[in-house]
Amino acid sequence: MTSPIERLDWDDLRIFIDVARVGSLTQAARALKLDHSTISRRLTRLEYAVGATLFERGRGGVALTEMGVAVMRRAEELAAGIRHLHADVSGSSVAGLVRLATMEGIASLWLAPRLRALQTKAPDLRLELVTSPQQVRANRREADLFLSFFRPTGRNLVSMRLGCFTTHLWAAPAYLERAGMPGAPGDLARHDFISYIEEFVVLDAVRWLEELVPDPRLIFTSNSMIAQLGAARGGLGIVCLPSFSGAEELGLVRVLSDGLTGHRDLWLSVHTDLAESPRIKAVTETLQGLIASDKAFSNGPVHR
Repeated sequence: MTSPIERLDWDDLRIFIDVARVGSLTQAARALKLDHSTISRRLTRLEYAVGATLFERGRGGVALTEMGVAVMRRAEELAAGIRHLHADVSGSSVAGLVRLATMEGIASLWLAPRLRALQTKAPDLRLELVTSPQQVRANRREADLFLSFFRPTGRNLVSMRLGCFTTHLWAAPAYLERAGMPGAPGDLARHDFISYIEEFVVLDAVRWLEELVPDPRLIFTSNSMIAQLGAARGGLGIVCLPSFSGAEELGLVRVLSDGLTGHRDLWLSVHTDLAESPRIKAVTETLQGLIASDKAFSNGPVHR
């Protein structure tokens, strides 16, 4: 046997929300174009379903009881869900969940501090940011979007190039004071370096140190870009970092600033079935805007 609350009528809840917001049965009846007795009857039926009084009635109108406040909170959640459902079926929803996968460094050092822009654009959208050291296959629905330093391949995949970034050598003032500032690439042979653990590198796109320094003398390795950055800040050695890492703002000094620059493209990929989804477009457009306005990125030629 079902309980009264399981037979609850959404129209009763909708009327309850309107009455609670204006604090008056008369004003709510006028706004809803219903008579006062209908409003009162609907509220009585809702209170029976809930098993508690929802309003305290007085000369100045009505006020929510403690249970009324709790029901109001849930009713507003249901109202939001219905709005989102309506937007979904009408093809205009910018609400819901989007899972974006990318590498740890760009996720933590660059994207996460800028997510306010997405909230401003789509306040009802929730983003899950997943970090992975390897390729995430959006065409197999492992994520809705994949932001990568290379163009993924696969069927049912749409990829767009958002821009490119550069990589440079960086070191802390304390290290350079101790070891000296290299004046030419040939001087790097006597310096200590920080990089990735070779056996954990599954994407050639992050081999940026070896691209600039073919045989570096490694003194510290980690599978985390953030750990490498921290070690460099502590004066351990020279590290190669992408332009979006904020190395200069964190106190590091660029080494051999007149040369030794690497280049990478930034790609955003999505399954073809999701490419036109409003919620996916909201994230895509936000990323495009953030990258276009950030001097750490440019729209130069494609780098392979």
